[in-house]
Amino acid sequence: MNRTTSVAARSAAALGAAALLVIAAPLAASAHVRVDPGQAEAGSYTTLTFKVPTESATAGTVGLVVDLPTDTPFTSVTYEPLPGWTTEVTTSTLPEPVDVGGSTITEAPTSVTWTADEGTEVAPGEFQRFVISAGAVPDTGSILLPAHQRYSDGSVVDWDEETPASGEEPEHPAPTLYVNDEAPSDSHAGHDSSADAATVSDSSASGTEGSGSATGTVGLAFGIGGLALGALALVVSVVALTRRPRPAADRTGARR
Repeated sequence: MNRTTSVAARSAAALGAAALLVIAAPLAASAHVRVDPGQAEAGSYTTLTFKVPTESATAGTVGLVVDLPTDTPFTSVTYEPLPGWTTEVTTSTLPEPVDVGGSTITEAPTSVTWTADEGTEVAPGEFQRFVISAGAVPDTGSILLPAHQRYSDGSVVDWDEETPASGEEPEHPAPTLYVNDEAPSDSHAGHDSSADAATVSDSSASGTEGSGSATGTVGLAFGIGGLALGALALVVSVVALTRRPRPAADRTGARR
């Protein structure tokens, strides 16, 4: 391999690596447990959807626990049945009585637990939606809804870090429902279409209908294809240059 061809190969490899970094960076940033919607009106009853991607490459998601607030509690929480999963809403005595609409509340729902049945999991490359209805929405700034994701290898990932007002997302942000406060401008607290591109398909093991974003997937595919074509064009161009005939003077000199 001559020097020019070697340069072409190294350039193509560098371009490919850059393409992978460009693609991987937004995917890594978006593949978190989210709650949708991210904003709700005080006093309303809202349907909250927790979107849970499996980030592990070797284990599936087999459990999820969402902690509900105890200082500003919901008075009612129900869940949408999910095939292949057992769901339980836990009601507990609150640390302190809370006044809600003129009534004193001493007990309230404090957590929701989803447990996969035998043979069911959210496999690597998949995500699952877990849905509850909660109300009345407390009249407060925002509500943290920490989530604890359990994997088939026994590990647990705690999504319980608060996103600061600056919007700079921590490593394991807690799903957050904003009420009177406004969500940070670049926060992913609510639904973010870029998160759909981070996942391949819904959990086929659960028997639910696939719900990935077709638009995000197609856009990602076109982006990858464009980068690949660009790398190929670079290699072809440089190789073509190396094969161009040398000037006659060079050939004459070579025969001498």
